[in-house]
Amino acid sequence: MKRTFIMAIALLSLALALAAQPLKEQVDYTIGISKMVSHPALDAIEQGIIDSLEATGTSFRFDLQNCNGDISVAITIAQKFKADNHDLVIGIATPPAQALAQVIKERPVVFSAISDPLAAGLVADYERSEETNVCGISDMNPMTLQLETFFRIVQPQSLGMIYTSSEANAVAQMETAREICSAHGIRFVAVAINNSSEVKMAAQSVVGRIDAMFVGIDNTVVSAIPSVSEVCAKAAIPLFNTDTTSSEGIDFLMSWGFNYYTVGVETAKAVLRILDGEKPKDIGTIFFDDPAQFELWFNLDVAKRLGITIPDDLLSSAAVLYEQGQKIVRSHSTGITST
Repeated sequence: MKRTFIMAIALLSLALALAAQPLKEQVDYTIGISKMVSHPALDAIEQGIIDSLEATGTSFRFDLQNCNGDISVAITIAQKFKADNHDLVIGIATPPAQALAQVIKERPVVFSAISDPLAAGLVADYERSEETNVCGISDMNPMTLQLETFFRIVQPQSLGMIYTSSEANAVAQMETAREICSAHGIRFVAVAINNSSEVKMAAQSVVGRIDAMFVGIDNTVVSAIPSVSEVCAKAAIPLFNTDTTSSEGIDFLMSWGFNYYTVGVETAKAVLRILDGEKPKDIGTIFFDDPAQFELWFNLDVAKRLGITIPDDLLSSAAVLYEQGQKIVRSHSTGITST
């Protein structure tokens, strides 16, 4: 009897102890996300992915990693993700996506915000003719239309551009910008940098030789966009920044590009298609072709300071205007077409 009582007490104590332990979280999928650097655009993509996936009601655990602009770190993160055996991995920007695609072959790899996946070596072609575990979202911008619109406003004789020489997409954009300038008789001055610490010096080295500045989809340069803005403002050089997400709080004249949270949402849709059984090969590269996915911004305070008049048809197409220090949100569609 005594022995039975003692055993009952022991079992009750064990049950109470187990009840006091927190239940292990039930996770359906683990997702590794590697981004090149922390700046508003890439952070918005990451948040868009997380919000969209969590909204499905499926349980996810996210392994969030930041390369801090270092390609060697991107490779280390890819190796970590492989060892951790995540269900799926996502690379935000070119070097992280390239590292994941090189290291991980047995799991799906989804890239996000890659301007030219072909030039980056992430896809063999756009025809989906080869088996692959890689697919994703391109943030290729309509550069000809963008720059021709900028030229119409500022009528430059010379255009400057800072680009990251180690990023395939940045180099491809620089070459495209050079060709567009050549077609319009505008002198093009490009300055290559290796990391974000060189951006301000590069801007200082070029402003005396140009009368307008263009910043493309280049994560290293965009991560230091306040320094570009500062240099351009002091030199009275109009700045066109294609990344609207990072244009908050800087002295840009024109900004025209994606709402990058939307890029994250579209990336999450690709992830869900894979988790539902679709093969990356059958998804391929997804390009944005809806004008509503782009936003055109103008800073009227900067325009006034520089003595620049923005045509009424462009103003009426703007999604965001800055005037007297206030941000005025109007629409998400540019309504602009090429001529």
